[in-house]
Amino acid sequence: MADLLAPGLLDGTALNIAVLHALDQLGVGVLVKDLSTGRYDLANTVVARLLGLEGRELVGAQDADLFDATLAVALRAADLQAKATPGGVISEHKLELAGVRREFTAWRQAFTPEEGASKLVSVWQDVTDARRREAQLQGALAQLEQQQKANENLRRDVEGSQVRDALSGLYHRAHFEEQLCREADLSSREQREFALVAIAVDNMDEIRQHHGLDGCERVIESLGRLLRAGTRAMDAPCRLGGDRFVVLLSGVGLATAHSRMEQLRRQCAQHIVAHNGQPIPFTVSMGVASFPHTAGLVDELMRSADRALAGAREKGGNRIVLASIQFTPAT
Repeated sequence: MADLLAPGLLDGTALNIAVLHALDQLGVGVLVKDLSTGRYDLANTVVARLLGLEGRELVGAQDADLFDATLAVALRAADLQAKATPGGVISEHKLELAGVRREFTAWRQAFTPEEGASKLVSVWQDVTDARRREAQLQGALAQLEQQQKANENLRRDVEGSQVRDALSGLYHRAHFEEQLCREADLSSREQREFALVAIAVDNMDEIRQHHGLDGCERVIESLGRLLRAGTRAMDAPCRLGGDRFVVLLSGVGLATAHSRMEQLRRQCAQHIVAHNGQPIPFTVSMGVASFPHTAGLVDELMRSADRALAGAREKGGNRIVLASIQFTPAT
C-alpha cells in the first residue's frame, strides 16, 4: 500500500493506513485525483482489478489515458458534479470488461489538504453480482405473484363450479336455498322485504322438437346471460333444473320486482338465439312473490311464486303474474 501513496498526499497516520487496508479487504477500490491536473495521485490495488486495469500505471495517469473517450467524458462530468457538491455524490457506471458488462457505484468527494491543490477521492464498488441477484429475486417474486394469481383464479373456478350451473352460469339450487334462508332471516330482523321470481321458458318442448337438445341448451345459456346481466351482486339468480329458474331480488317489493322482471321478459321476447344457422326465438313466463307480504315463510313463498308462474303459463305465457298478497284480519 505504501508504494501507492504519493508523497504528502495523506499524513500517513495509522488510521489512514487502516482504513485503506480495510477497503482493500472489502474489495472496494479507492482513487484520489488532483483536480487541477486530472491525474491520479493514489490508486489502491483493488481498483485496478475492478476496472480491468491490472498492469497499468495508474498514479500519474489521466482518465483519457486509461479509458475510452466516452467513459472518460462521463467520469469527468461526475468529477465536476462532485466538486460542486459539498456532501459528495454517488454515481452509477457500466463498463465492458473482458467482454462482460459490469456495473459499479462510485462515491466522490472533493477535499483540499492543508497544503497543495484540491483533490477528489472516489470509492468504487462492483455491484454487478448484487444487481443480478436483485433482478433474479424480482423475477422470482414476479413469478411467484403470477403463480399466486393463477392459484387464486383456479380456486375461484373450483368454487364457482361447486355453486354454479355449468350451462347457465347461475347458482345451483342448494346454494340458492342457503342464500334464500339468509335473506329471509335478515329481512325478518330488519323488517324489510324481498321478492322471489319463478321463471320458466315457454314452449321448451317445441324448441326441443324443432332444434334438438343442443337448441334447448343454447336457449338456457342465453337466458342465463340475460339473468346475470339483469341482476345485481346482492341478488341470486338460480337454475332449478330443466327450463325452470328462480331469482331472489334482495330488498325490493312486488312493484319494483315486477318492473325489473318486465324488462327481462321483453329482452327475452326480442332476443334471438342462433343455432346451426337458424334463429330460435323464445319467451318466458314469470310469477312474482314477496316476503313477507305474500308469505312469511320460505317454503310458502316458493309455493306462492310457483302458483303465480302457473297462472302466467295458463294465460298463454310470455307474461308476469303477481302472487296474491295475504291480509291479516283485524282482531
